[in-house]
Amino acid sequence: MPRPPFIAIALLSACVLAYEVLLTRLFSIVLWHHFAYMIISAAMLGYGASGAVLTLLQDKIAPHVGIAYVTATVGMAVLMPTAFLLAQQVPFNPLELLWDKTQLTGLLAIYLLMMAPFFCGGLGIGLVMWHFARQAGRIYASDILGAGVGSLGVIAVLFLAPPHKILAIVTALAFLATAVAILEMKMKRKWMGVFLGLAFLIAMVVPSTWLKGVPSTYKDLSQTLNIAGTRLLDERSSPLGQVSVVGSPRIPFRHAPGMSLNAMDEPPPQLGVFVDGDGPSVLTQFDGTLAPLAYLDQLTSALPYHVLKPSLKPPHVLVLGAGPGSDVLQALYHGASAVDAVELDRNVIDLVEQRFREFAGDLYHRPEVHVHKAEARGFANTTTDRYDLVQVALLDSFGVASAGLYGLSESYLYTVEALRTYLSRLAPGGMLAITRWLSLPPRDALKLFATAVIALEQDGVSSPAARLVMIRGWKTVTVLVKNSDFTPVEIEAVKEFCRKRSFDVAYYPGMSADEANRYNLLAQPYFFEGAVALLGSQRQDFIDRYKFYIEPATDDRPYFFRFFKWSAAAELLALREQGGMPLLDWSYPLLVATLVQAFVASVLLILAPLAVSRARRALPAAPVALYFLAIGLAFMFMEIAFIQKFVLFLAHPLYAVAVVLCAFLVFAAAGSWLTARLQRGKMGRSYLTVVIVIMALISLTYLMILPEVFKALIHLPDPTKIAISIALIAPLAICMGMPFPTGTMRLANTSQDSVPWAWAINGFASVVGAVLATLLAIHLGFAAVIILAVLIYAGAAVALRRFA
Repeated sequence: MPRPPFIAIALLSACVLAYEVLLTRLFSIVLWHHFAYMIISAAMLGYGASGAVLTLLQDKIAPHVGIAYVTATVGMAVLMPTAFLLAQQVPFNPLELLWDKTQLTGLLAIYLLMMAPFFCGGLGIGLVMWHFARQAGRIYASDILGAGVGSLGVIAVLFLAPPHKILAIVTALAFLATAVAILEMKMKRKWMGVFLGLAFLIAMVVPSTWLKGVPSTYKDLSQTLNIAGTRLLDERSSPLGQVSVVGSPRIPFRHAPGMSLNAMDEPPPQLGVFVDGDGPSVLTQFDGTLAPLAYLDQLTSALPYHVLKPSLKPPHVLVLGAGPGSDVLQALYHGASAVDAVELDRNVIDLVEQRFREFAGDLYHRPEVHVHKAEARGFANTTTDRYDLVQVALLDSFGVASAGLYGLSESYLYTVEALRTYLSRLAPGGMLAITRWLSLPPRDALKLFATAVIALEQDGVSSPAARLVMIRGWKTVTVLVKNSDFTPVEIEAVKEFCRKRSFDVAYYPGMSADEANRYNLLAQPYFFEGAVALLGSQRQDFIDRYKFYIEPATDDRPYFFRFFKWSAAAELLALREQGGMPLLDWSYPLLVATLVQAFVASVLLILAPLAVSRARRALPAAPVALYFLAIGLAFMFMEIAFIQKFVLFLAHPLYAVAVVLCAFLVFAAAGSWLTARLQRGKMGRSYLTVVIVIMALISLTYLMILPEVFKALIHLPDPTKIAISIALIAPLAICMGMPFPTGTMRLANTSQDSVPWAWAINGFASVVGAVLATLLAIHLGFAAVIILAVLIYAGAAVALRRFA
């Protein structure tokens, strides 16, 4: 082969990254979205295992590099759809993980199946990297450039087609990459025609419905469709989720979260709306008549309208997370003069405005309703309007929330900074209302209450106790935060509202203990006691001693739904036989289990085979091994942390993932391309130390200035913010693209047979780092993860100086 197959490598990397992003969507539909970190780890495991195999078999592969490369790319093309389909046949239910030990086996089986396509992709790229090691900079640049285009491209295509159709397209693209490799490597042309034909066949002829995922039987949508008479009325897909609308002429939906047990009014006909199989939220039949909406006055979320009534002023309402419109209907029923409804998913808005326009009574085109397609936090940051009421809608699934499966989800809706933003948008005398599902012992409600207390204190309020109210029904909790003290008239309105509906007052200014726990009886007035403790001088001591993690979430640690504490784990596990499993935050143990299995699988599949084979003779010295281990961990830590940092600025999670990931990869490719020039330049061997120092300075500077930069520029239009984001990421990514090819080229000059070892060690670090970064972010915050990455890069610079 006269030169490396640069185009084929770029196409192959595009397929690998597109498939990785696509799997996160597919697994959101068939299981739950928090499996995304497992996909990243599985991808890195595949890459690392390919390095081990390459090291073991390099003598046999050397005479047949071209054939081995084509075999690897064909294997990836075949395994991408096959592994996904086989993974769905594994009997795995994360809800049973802690009492059914066989579920760990299922989790491992899915993990290894997901690894297989990435193993083949990594093997192909590793083959070229090893065979042309002295051109590692240019190869690495092609690799990362293709990966960047693939990650951004697949997200763009997800706006146009559902995930299962794109899986067919990516599979076809992998066969196309194989055909291009045959052309570049000057192999027999007849095989190129075969693979081009397969690409066309899969993209154009094979029904993509064969690849459609089957949602878990434990998902809300699956359970609903099991009810006699229910049917799927509409289904739409985008990168934000697969939206499904379900109707039942025989058994109507009665979705009214936490409705008073005293209520005599039932909801009008409703359609269930599920996102990625979770839900439901509902689309309620509306003909413009308000009387049938009386049931909405029997929910805990109706409280703020009764508190505002004494002002006799029709409220101006902001609904964050409007969905199909239940909270908008509630505002209209209570006489709102204007409602700004903010919804992120265009498909949900279109269902209300178009497909079910008549059923919904043209709700989103009413003159007093203004719909905004935007991310809730981003809209609240940019709007200049002032509202009498800001309502944060209850849209997540009760089943998933109660099982603790949101514990790994970053949510910028419920952080201290978020509540401060909402409060800043209130008119004089206005209030913020947030409704959450009730969990026992109290978790969500107390964490939300504590977050509100901190937000008020940071706004300079000397007595937060005078500005807070909390009530609870049998299934929901509503917290009110006012931008002034509650008046006696307003407090009386709260008590009257609860008395008529048999809701319990959990806290109001001046409340006595004997007023709590009257209707929905608990063993103790836990909510009142918790609220009083969180307002007292011993608040931190109460938070530290509490059985669940209720420390307020912040933008640096936006894991509002994380409640797991190791100190209480043994006690909670001991309650398994007494129905204590719902007390656990399920997703956190799942993350730890994944970290353990990632570590063990990496050792067994990457390091152990090399250590017990003849390849151990090529094992690089300790400084070399530490170098490639360090840069693998540091790159993963830095990338994951900065993706999360930019979510707020871009006001759209999808934009953040697409823009930041693509920018990191593309500009890291530019850094890789520069490496060869710097290696030959006047700086010689010392340039990487300078690069790492620059990287550290940029990272630490960003930690200090990005919050203020984001706040100052967040009002700009999306294209401008995307350009600013790319400009900010570019210098950091260029620096991060240099360490790997630098080490590889330096190693190739002294011990080329050790290059696959370096590939394997770097892969091992990336496997563990993908999961470990998430775990550290949950405990320490994104800033700590970035600082840790800087320190690890510094260690890598020291190790590099000891290269032979």
